Amino acid sequence: MPFYILLILGGLSAFGPLAIDMYLPAFPAIGAALAADPEQVQLSLSVYFLGLASGQLVYGPLADLYGRRGPLLFGIGLFCLASLACAFAPTLEWLLAARFAQALGGCAGMVVNRAVVRDLCAPIDAAKAFSQLMLIMGVAPILAPLLGSTLLLIGGWESIFLFLALFSAIFALAVYFFLPETLPQHLTPPPLRTSLGRYLELLREPLFMFHALTGGVAMAGMFAYIAGSPYVFMELFQVPADSFAWLFGSVATCFILSAQLNSRMLRRWTQLQLIKRIAAVYMLATWTLLLVAWLDVDSLWLFMPPLYASVGVIALLLPNASACALAGHGHQAGVASALMGTMQFIIAGITSALVGLLHNDSAVPMAGVMAVCGVLTVLMAFMAHRVSVRQQAAAI
Repeated sequence: MPFYILLILGGLSAFGPLAIDMYLPAFPAIGAALAADPEQVQLSLSVYFLGLASGQLVYGPLADLYGRRGPLLFGIGLFCLASLACAFAPTLEWLLAARFAQALGGCAGMVVNRAVVRDLCAPIDAAKAFSQLMLIMGVAPILAPLLGSTLLLIGGWESIFLFLALFSAIFALAVYFFLPETLPQHLTPPPLRTSLGRYLELLREPLFMFHALTGGVAMAGMFAYIAGSPYVFMELFQVPADSFAWLFGSVATCFILSAQLNSRMLRRWTQLQLIKRIAAVYMLATWTLLLVAWLDVDSLWLFMPPLYASVGVIALLLPNASACALAGHGHQAGVASALMGTMQFIIAGITSALVGLLHNDSAVPMAGVMAVCGVLTVLMAFMAHRVSVRQQAAAI
């Protein structure tokens, strides 16, 4: 895959992290400006996840029928306009509606970039490409809180959303001028009326579902961390807003570095073997984090190692689970990508909301939700491995 395409896809992947992570340091300022409690402001995060989940179901069939570029450009335009609406939100209700629309636009890039990778790469190469995308998009969570904190000091919380509008406008130009159409020309585009049937068919396919849920539940644990981190770091451990950005960035750095190990590990193990092993490590890390949180140890430096491990191993699970889920679905890569993304963000929305609902002035809600995700990830990975082995045996 040409490097410039990888850069464009990485930028599209960064829409989500930027729209999520940039405004985290501004939660208190947004609450004060819109007369909202912290729990109410946190709803803007859950609403964004809901938009990401529902919008992908629309873009998937459109990307298979009309190509990758058209739906992508429409989504970026919607993201840009909704970002402007967020910047000028006079009430919390306005902000929630604008965040939902922003997510509906931003999710186009998530569907299309996975479909483009599937168009251009074989399964093993796709896993490596997804790992490279994580390196590019992983810069976003590092820079986003730092940039968000800087913009917050200079221009208030509104300037964060103005920046997102400008960023999306730049990438709309990049897509228009530099991203080629990758939809295979030899494939007959399936009509839109068959979309529901194709989604139902995928839902009945065990191997696709278990791989998609392995990545989805693991990613949900990461979003539980994202939802809970402002309170845990800034309120519980009394980390200043500017230091929060650096601390949050250090966790994202761990995520990036872990993703780069994937190509090397694939030389030693198959994707199925790697997923199974990493899922076990993920469960162990999240339960260690829960133990530290439950003991209420008043030390950030005891809390951070299991947190680094919990988030870092997700970077090894996601590319392999995504590549395995999309394998064999080149004829409907848009639909398969959309359904996988929708399931992932529905679960992410539930877990982020749970962190807020279970709030009890401790780190236990965040760590507890992550620990549950760890157990479910192991279960999904085990079932995916079991189904795959059965299918291989039946084919012999």
